[in-house]
Order: sequence, then C-alpha cells, then structure tokens
Amino acid sequence: MPEPGTLADVGFREAVVDLGAITSNVRALRELFGTEHFIAVVKANAYGHGAVPVARAALAGGADWLGVASVDEALELRAGGIDAPVLAWLHDPDEAFDEAVAAGVSIGVSTMGQLRAMAAAAGRRAVQASVQFKLDTGLSRNGLPHADWQEAFTLADELERTGALHVAGVFTHLSNATLQDDVDCLDLFDEGVAAARAAGLRPELVHAAASAAALRQPHARYDCVRIGLALYGLAPTQDPARARELGLTPAMTLRGRVAHVKRVPAGTSVSYDYTYRTERETTLALVPFGYGDGIPRAASNRGHVWIGGGVHRIAGRVAMDQFVVDVGDTEVAVGDPVVLFGDGAHGFPTAEDWATASDTINWEIVTRIGGRTKLRHV
Repeated sequence: MPEPGTLADVGFREAVVDLGAITSNVRALRELFGTEHFIAVVKANAYGHGAVPVARAALAGGADWLGVASVDEALELRAGGIDAPVLAWLHDPDEAFDEAVAAGVSIGVSTMGQLRAMAAAAGRRAVQASVQFKLDTGLSRNGLPHADWQEAFTLADELERTGALHVAGVFTHLSNATLQDDVDCLDLFDEGVAAARAAGLRPELVHAAASAAALRQPHARYDCVRIGLALYGLAPTQDPARARELGLTPAMTLRGRVAHVKRVPAGTSVSYDYTYRTERETTLALVPFGYGDGIPRAASNRGHVWIGGGVHRIAGRVAMDQFVVDVGDTEVAVGDPVVLFGDGAHGFPTAEDWATASDTINWEIVTRIGGRTKLRHV
C-alpha cells in the first residue's frame, strides 16, 4: 500500500519530483563510486524532472559538475542562478560559443572546427575558454575521430600556451553492448588520454562511464563518472531490485485523478478499434493521460496503474488525452487518485514496468512526460 501522505493533494495531471530523493541518490552513488569528480547529468530538462531544481538537489548531494547536451541547457542553469561547473557536448553546427564562454561553460569538443571556434570566442570575450575533448572510441556518434586526435591535441597545447583556452577534460561514451566491446573502447580511450598528455595537456577530468558502466565496470570510472539515470533512482539494467539494493529511490511519481467512472455490462467495447471488450459486468475508470502527455500508445492493453488501492491494467487503446482502466468491482469514484508510475516500494507500478509494457527503456518513459502535465517539486 502507498506510504501515508503520498497521495495527498493530488492534481489532475502531475509529475511529482522528490528532490530529497535526488540528493540522497547522489550521496549514495558518490560513496559507491568513490571518484574525485561526479558529473550529475541534467540534460533534457533533467530527464523530465526539472533541470534547475534537480541540479540544485544534485549539488547538495555532492555532485561537483553538471552535464547537459546543449549550450542552451547550460545557459538555462546559469539563468537559474547555478554557478557550478557545467559541461555541454552536443552543438549546433553554427554555434559560435560566445555566450557559453562568457558564462564559463565547459564545451565538449568533437571537431577541429569546434576547437577553433572556442579559441575565437575566447578571443572575442577576452577570457580563457574551458574545453573537454570528446573522443569517438567506437560509438560512431559525435566525438573526435581517431585520425584527428594528434592534430587536435597539438593545437590545444599551443592554444593553452597562449592562454586562449584550457583543456579541462577528456572523455568518451560507451555502448554497453557487451563487456568486451566496452573493454575495447576503453583501451582505445586510454590511448587517446595518453596521447593528450604526451602533447602537453593536463586534463583534470577523465571520464567514460555513465550510469550503466559506472555500476558494472569499476575500471571505467577513472577520476570522474557521468551519472544520469541512476541519479533519478532508476536502474540502467532495467532491474528495479538493483536500484533498491543500491539504496536509490525513484524521484518521479506520475499521478492524477480519475476523470470519469461508469458501470458497464459484459461485452462492452472500450476505446478506439475496440481492442478490448469486457468479459463481465465491470467498472471502467477514465484516466486523463494520453500519448499527448507522453504516455506510450504501445502500452495499450498492457500498461498498469495504481487505482482504488490496487493495480489494474489499461483496457483498450491509449488515446491522445486519456485511457480507460477496467477496475472490476473495485470501488472507484470520480476524483480518486491514480498513480501511473512511482516507487515500487509503495505498491505502485514503476517506470521499468511501463518500459516493459511499451517495449522500450525506462529512460524514455520519464523523459517523454511533458506537455500538459504539471511538474511539481517537493
């Protein structure tokens, strides 16, 4: 059963984020990993949890860096009054980086053009720019290709000597395909780090591991980890027990209120395409969430919600604004609370449950929630 007070003052359609859980999760992970530096990843609006409040909570838990994808996301943190070190690593091809340099944002450099653009921005702003080389070690996304490493490191060393920029870090990203694949990537990454140092660079941060690798491969931690999913109390292995074993608490509870209730006879068809028909007289409850709010249509007839003191399955298609739940003979009234996902320890379905029902991953479940859903921090 839900923890007392968990369902007090439920809004019509809301995602409630427990910032205390974020802080606690960071503390637990900081102690577990033991690295000198800890980057809390708050890209994509902190995986849908709210970038600025989550960033503050993560810093309170011991994170000393924040990670985002874009410069705009980094500047949002600065506008929110956060002055902690921030790394951004995915850029518009036309990005000039002036605002980033002025705001003291460290830029992940994946091309020679970006390196030169950072040096130019530093010159225009008359400040020293901070860069971190992102090396492509096999993922084949953004990242400096192996053929450019030596040229980039040599130029960076020259630019450091002029005071134009400082290479604060070298990093990569792993595929998590197999352990051997990651070992091969790390071997190549070690080569890149050695080459950077041989060129005269002295990066303070060397990092490769995000949540999955940090948990599974201690040798991938180096002196810094980049933690995203686990920060939010979710297990990257899609194993809820793993998260609980680590003392992590899911931070987001997606919940709302029942919009309509009706008693119907056996054989009643439900929602689009009539993919569900009641087998007996039963009660149908209408939940005001749909794919317009980020609920996967793929969870039709498969996803579960907590309602009326128990867990019940979606009946029929998920529509744009709503879906129906067959609650049987459970007493449910209009206005009653409904929890789509939250902390499994309270008896709620979890983000992992929804991921399984939708043939996807828990990362996607939490990051896709938005639109009309009110984000509420507690």
